[in-house]
Amino acid sequence: MSHFTKVRTAITDQDRLVAVLRELGFPEVESHARPTPLYGYRGDVRPEKAEVAIRRRHVGSASNDIGFHRTSDGTFEAIISEYDRRKYDAEWLRKVARRYGRLTALAYAEANGFTVAAEETDKRTGEVRLTLRRTVF
Repeated sequence: MSHFTKVRTAITDQDRLVAVLRELGFPEVESHARPTPLYGYRGDVRPEKAEVAIRRRHVGSASNDIGFHRTSDGTFEAIISEYDRRKYDAEWLRKVARRYGRLTALAYAEANGFTVAAEETDKRTGEVRLTLRRTVF
């Protein structure tokens, strides 16, 4: 039985989180209004529950489900097994956070009449820089 680690994030928007996980290559990401059980590598039901789940068949062979559970303050915490933390580690969570930040900025820009004038990604750090433009009459 694997031990699951919980890691706090600043992510608050469930639909945007699902979009980010799909961008990162997970073909199926479940999104639930209520927490749903996560499963271990043997198909055993774990006590951990999450509103967003990537089922083990999409994570890798011998893997457990990866979940994101909404906490009382509205943010999500990642729930990742000790085994899967070798691949889905702190760097992977930073990538999730960067992509989430990008989608959040793009949603803000669209809602406030901005267009993206330029987008650059630092290949070394993965940092994304957006230049937004808004025409004022």
